[in-house]
Amino acid sequence: MPKIKTNRAAFKRFRRTGTGKWMRRKAFKRHLMTVKSRKRKRSLKGLEIIDAADMKRVRRLMPNAG
Repeated sequence: MPKIKTNRAAFKRFRRTGTGKWMRRKAFKRHLMTVKSRKRKRSLKGLEIIDAADMKRVRRLMPNAG
């Protein structure tokens, strides 16, 4: 029986919190930043907890992450 492998792309994109939730970076912060307002750019900073609807998909990509 082969080992279950972690999806490496997902492993690089998501982080686990101490309580077991998953965190992700926010989208739309790569380019065209001059068009976006200062307030909008500030709100794109940092990490966000993944929605409960997507939690099952993330867990399936990383079965060894606990």
